[in-house]
Amino acid sequence: MIELDPTRLAQRCEPALLDFRDTRDLDALDDHPGQGRALEAIRFATELPHAGFNLFVMGRSETGKLEATSDLLRALVAERMTSDDWCYVNNFDDPTRPRAIRIAAGQGARLREDVAQLVDELSSAIPAVFESEDYQARLARLDAEFNSLQENALGELIAQARSEGVALWRTPSGFSFAPARNGDAMPAEEFEKLPDEERKRIGTAIERLQGRLDRLMRQVIVWRRGRRSAIKELNQQVTGMAVGTLVDDLIRRYLMQPAVVDFLLALQRDVISHAELFQGVADGPQADGAGAGPGEVLAPLPRYQVNVIVTRIPGSGLPVVIEDNPTLSNLIGRVEYQARYGALMTDFGMIKAGAMHRAAGGFLLVDARRVLMQPFAWDALKRALITREIRIESIGQQYGLISTVSLEPEPIPFDARVVLFGDRWLHAMLQALDPDFSELFRIAPEFVDDAVREDLGIREYARWLAGIAGRSGVRPFDRAAIARLIDWSARETTDAGRLSLHIRRIADLMVEADRWAGRSGASRVGASHLDQALEARRERSDAYRRRMHELILNDTVLIATSGVVPGQINGLAVIQVGELQFGLPTRITATTRVGEGGVVDIQRESRLSGAIHTKAVMILSAWLAARYSALSPLALSASLVFEQTYGQVDGDSASLAEACSLLSSLSGVPISQSLAVTGSLNQKGIVQAIGGVNEKIEGFFEICRARGLDGSQGVLVPADNCRHLMLRDDVVDAVRAGRFRVLAVREVDEAVALLMAGEGRWPTQPTEIRSVVRAIDQLIRSRLRTYAGIRSRRGVPEPASRRGRG
Repeated sequence: MIELDPTRLAQRCEPALLDFRDTRDLDALDDHPGQGRALEAIRFATELPHAGFNLFVMGRSETGKLEATSDLLRALVAERMTSDDWCYVNNFDDPTRPRAIRIAAGQGARLREDVAQLVDELSSAIPAVFESEDYQARLARLDAEFNSLQENALGELIAQARSEGVALWRTPSGFSFAPARNGDAMPAEEFEKLPDEERKRIGTAIERLQGRLDRLMRQVIVWRRGRRSAIKELNQQVTGMAVGTLVDDLIRRYLMQPAVVDFLLALQRDVISHAELFQGVADGPQADGAGAGPGEVLAPLPRYQVNVIVTRIPGSGLPVVIEDNPTLSNLIGRVEYQARYGALMTDFGMIKAGAMHRAAGGFLLVDARRVLMQPFAWDALKRALITREIRIESIGQQYGLISTVSLEPEPIPFDARVVLFGDRWLHAMLQALDPDFSELFRIAPEFVDDAVREDLGIREYARWLAGIAGRSGVRPFDRAAIARLIDWSARETTDAGRLSLHIRRIADLMVEADRWAGRSGASRVGASHLDQALEARRERSDAYRRRMHELILNDTVLIATSGVVPGQINGLAVIQVGELQFGLPTRITATTRVGEGGVVDIQRESRLSGAIHTKAVMILSAWLAARYSALSPLALSASLVFEQTYGQVDGDSASLAEACSLLSSLSGVPISQSLAVTGSLNQKGIVQAIGGVNEKIEGFFEICRARGLDGSQGVLVPADNCRHLMLRDDVVDAVRAGRFRVLAVREVDEAVALLMAGEGRWPTQPTEIRSVVRAIDQLIRSRLRTYAGIRSRRGVPEPASRRGRG
């Protein structure tokens, strides 16, 4: 047993040890101290060219793992060759399957402008060609040839009809034959007066001429087709002359880009085939399903535009893309739709890039939990990593939710390295449940929450804090404030020998302290401003703690801090409300009676016990049986309970207190209520370290202080927790003044001696402790023999081994 002096209750950073006035005197450290192993693993992964070496970066978000990873990656890839641009263009052979074009960095926008300029020039050049005298003359010759064929054939038919006494008349519905005399139509009355043979001859002649006229009309249709074909060929010839020079000039600029050259050649062929798009009036069906009215000029740009979905800045290195909202469309891109005339329409110009497109060739950083929460996103991400290509897919189209024409854009190669961020438990879950995960994410660096104080170095840590202050845009922190911040950091880790690396929590506290400094008109942030910020944090979330203190102090919740009571002890619990943790005492009671050797955990029986607490009570039962009844069953039944608790109880930190309350109940020796106990007990009776030791001590201290400190109150803690102590100044001051005590124990016997030696007694020497424990053990064994006798008299047989020795 050790009674801790004030120097062991907190390891303070003394401002006098810091050799600077404020953070302006320090060279700010922008690195991430304590994360060397994780950063080296990330650096190593970037050097591996093989597929599958994607990363899953573990650790809490407060460590700044995303910022640290992105900063490192950007620094590593800054000097590497910039990734290419990506464009989508029209597939003139199949518009539903747009083509993807890869082009050197920064040239995607240039290609788009060049093609737009080309189309603009064609919009002037092609109509000019069609309006030229040469074209008009050639078109006139074609029309003349067609008209000549038609007129000659029709003249021959008219001449033949006249020779047979028949006239050919043009009517609104076409041509018609009728009997004629002297070139004029014969009246019906006169025709009826003709002899029968003449009327028959004329009728036969009309039928024969009608057949010839029908054949002539079919021939005219053939001639018209020939005319249209000849005109189309003529249009293509003249368009080719107008287009060829312009496209050839553009092709020369992109000779080193084969995909671009192929597109320009396809564009040239399509322009030549659709020359009517550039004319004032179109003769045939319009491209893209759109028609033009008389005098209306069609805009050809949508058909020939270049949709640049990814563009880079030359010399900017490889891309590092952070996707905060990894939905399916945000990852793999999407095809948008536009309502036209009651229908949803789309084209290649409405293809939008996703994060994978933007990260191609570089790194894609995604939060694992968020991508798993988005429907279909995780499968799409894995599919891209497995197939090494990005395929834009419409879930609505796949599942028949959209009954409209969609596009199937050509896939784009995916050669980026994916970096997922998540907790250790999520990494373990994915390894267990997803067979593809281990093959795709083979490197798992972990960002730690804290680092050893000596390894970091106080000055280096202060430089890091100065860097955080600089990035946060706050006032300079003086050395007293930095020392106070270091103390707070150590307490955050629950270990005085370690310092927190939770950059976000530190930055938040700095910003809050800066605001308090601003309120006071200070030019620098001091230790008092940090204290104000911490107190304000506590006050914001302190309603529950204050209410519980009120209930304890007005004896609604029963907690004794003086006197002695058998079978009753003050345990200590930690309550979490948001980011606020605080300790509260809780009464633990034990009862014992004749029974069959069982310890009943009332919390467990009422289903208010967690698995760890249940385990702790079972360990306690095993220790009790091994100590007092190694050769025969315990003729004992005992009950343990946390009084006035109405929620779940978990953890093993109350097992020492439960053991002491059981021994008190068995022996009848009362426990001093001025002491509170925390600690975990193993089967050998050794007291083990627990969590939240600072909050637990302070929680009991606050109740005792409210009732009046008299020097008899204190807390028993495991000796192994001494290095974790970072108590508040008011607690340390009370210990220094002798008004409160903190005692460290290594074995259950030490705790028993302190708690049950009698009020006001503090046995510290080993002989004193053994004497107290021996006396209590004798009382317990005597009580157990009495229980065994009672049990035997009730007719419960002893085990055969016991009877044989008798």
